Amino acid sequence: MQFSDLKKTKLLRGMSGFTIVWLGQIISVLASMMTNFGMTLWMYKQTESATAMGLMQVAFITPFLLLSPIAGAMVDRYNRKLMMMLSDLGAVLATTGILILYTTGMLEFWHLYVAAVINGLGNTFQWPAYSAAISTMVPKEQYGRANGMMSLVEAGPGVLAPMLAGAILALTIQGPIDSFALIMLIDLATFFLAICALLIVFVPQPDKTAEGEKAEGNLWQEGLYGFKYIFERPSLLGLQMVFFFGNLFATIGFTVFAPMILARTDQNSLIFGSIQTAGAVGGIAGGIIMSAWGGFKRRVNGVLIGWMISGISFAAFGAVTGLPLWITFSVLFSLMIPLVNTSNQALWQAKVAPDLQGRVFSARRLIAWFTQPISPIIGGTLADFVMEPAMQNSTGMAAIFGPIFGTGPGSGMAVLITFVGVGVALVGIIGFFLPNIRNADDILPDHDELDKPAAESQ
Repeated sequence: MQFSDLKKTKLLRGMSGFTIVWLGQIISVLASMMTNFGMTLWMYKQTESATAMGLMQVAFITPFLLLSPIAGAMVDRYNRKLMMMLSDLGAVLATTGILILYTTGMLEFWHLYVAAVINGLGNTFQWPAYSAAISTMVPKEQYGRANGMMSLVEAGPGVLAPMLAGAILALTIQGPIDSFALIMLIDLATFFLAICALLIVFVPQPDKTAEGEKAEGNLWQEGLYGFKYIFERPSLLGLQMVFFFGNLFATIGFTVFAPMILARTDQNSLIFGSIQTAGAVGGIAGGIIMSAWGGFKRRVNGVLIGWMISGISFAAFGAVTGLPLWITFSVLFSLMIPLVNTSNQALWQAKVAPDLQGRVFSARRLIAWFTQPISPIIGGTLADFVMEPAMQNSTGMAAIFGPIFGTGPGSGMAVLITFVGVGVALVGIIGFFLPNIRNADDILPDHDELDKPAAESQ
């Protein structure tokens, strides 16, 4: 046995290895969300501008939109553990820079845009690397559980981070290392914890497949191959269209979600905060359920049923009033998100050869995220110039929907939320009527049944 092989045997692998990586990630993401919470407060204090704060999200997502195909190809070309470490190191670089500028009194709000670009660049590589690594670290019957655990990385910290960050920021600390700087130091420590977790875990590199060899070329050619792969398979393209239209409708609704609640409650922040917290708890509960259960055996059922129930819940949210009912439907909607995402993720991991997953998953996410800059514009314009004015009198639209939604402030946005909720539900329903989508589990062979290592296929 060679020394390198002996070294690999000492590393954790399989589900236990994945769990170590997962623990490192969930702790690191929690600390990063605490830092983001502190940065948001600092930014608003400096600018008092919602536009200035919104530009941070633009700075974060722009690298992904521009570089996602190249990032996916690099994930397939190079060591996936190294790619995951580099994405964490990019975040370390950004946070360290902000910490130094802050403690020396030189931090300006535009520095946060630069940090957001660096963080967004790291995320561009991180998501496809982690998603593709799951398929080589755990057996395919555990994909649902592993992805359920990853959904907790997204939902869990969202509940704890504001509370923990608020508690630390309330501390009175003298000197250059104040409470905000302390949060950033904690964030940096957890980044290194996540990197150390990767160091003690074995992340297998995928075997080269015949399909993977056909896709070889320069970085741009390999990156664009991810789109070609999806468009050549009607079932995968159909699933992606489910997410495209589902995200389009859902994001329109989320654009007016907060304004609708605040308008209908006379800007009651306690009610709004309670609904947000309830939704986060629903997301955590859904992640725990998926981690234990793993989802439907036919994964496409989890995708389509999840979209249907979430759409019905969202539509009902717009049609009701009062905190108890809002909380009920907020929890139900959020509960479905892990079912949809983990079922979909497990299906793609089972069907796409591991040595192609970086570029295919990056293309897939870019298609799904394409709606993000479009939906808020549609939602905001419809709410401000169409729906709200139409519901403020007793004729026309108000005469039809007024008995259900009322005619006061926020009623137009409530109608819009119900409409897009119905649209989300229809996305799931229509999917069941389209054979290429409904039968995706059967039409698409699992990669381990089809793709053999290139050396064996000769």
